[in-house]
Amino acid sequence: MDILEKTGKENYSITKEEIIQLLEIENQSKSFYELLAASCEQSRRTFGNRGYVFTQIGINAEPCPINCKFCSMGASHFSMDSQWEKTPGEICEMLIHLQKEYFDDFFLMTTADYPQEKIINIGKAVRPLLREEQKLVANIGDFGIQTAIKLKEAGFTGAYHINRLGEGADTQATPTERLQTLQAIQEAGLELYYCIEPIGLKHTYEELAKEIVRARELHVNVMAAMRRVAVQGTPLYERGQITPVELTKIVAVTNLAVKPTRAMNVHEPMQVAMLAGVNQLYAEIGANPRDTDSHTEKSRGFNPTVA
Repeated sequence: MDILEKTGKENYSITKEEIIQLLEIENQSKSFYELLAASCEQSRRTFGNRGYVFTQIGINAEPCPINCKFCSMGASHFSMDSQWEKTPGEICEMLIHLQKEYFDDFFLMTTADYPQEKIINIGKAVRPLLREEQKLVANIGDFGIQTAIKLKEAGFTGAYHINRLGEGADTQATPTERLQTLQAIQEAGLELYYCIEPIGLKHTYEELAKEIVRARELHVNVMAAMRRVAVQGTPLYERGQITPVELTKIVAVTNLAVKPTRAMNVHEPMQVAMLAGVNQLYAEIGANPRDTDSHTEKSRGFNPTVA
């Protein structure tokens, strides 16, 4: 396709209309495999065949008032098998154990209402346990510039934050709050980790293209695409989920359009997406919003070795 030829040019920026055209490629067509090849070639050229494993601990399994309709921890439909919160000491012990295996960036995830002072203090406790080159990333609720500055002072190097698909409709967060947090992250000098998610069967390519363009305008270095997982007990369970092949196509288009400089991820890990040039995967333990087992390492989670 002519569009794919353009993507190979270093300074070419795919238009929103071209992003939609690529997303409309038939998944069983020759163009589909040409798309994957173009994305993989870009990844190998940009990332230099470097791969990454990021590890994330979900540190509390508790009802969350943001009530995302796809999340097992939504307060109105809490679907996990138990409720708990890890102490700072327990988190440090988990990290010491994790350091026996190789991983790169380390994420701490909480529900949206988890006290921000707590996560700042936990960051201070775990930072000395990480190697100098390992990054410390916060995956928490919305916050302002003062909290962003405190996170950086505590040793956090970045934050995972996005404007989710269906924000304000499938969630009780607002796009305004999400965008203000994105601004605070970048103003504080934290690295922003971004993702197109959670992608469901009803989301249009127009909606996906809008968020892909947003990610490009944010100049993120670590990018991802994630499908919505059908979690039993959540309001969106009956809507099902997109196929691995469809997600792989979205990964390829996102990679070509955003052109992240450090890593491109697919979530949850799946082998077929590696054909699109994915060079980063997550290993998860603890609470996971896509799981009803509150210790996802016993269910959906991967460890750093097999992720």
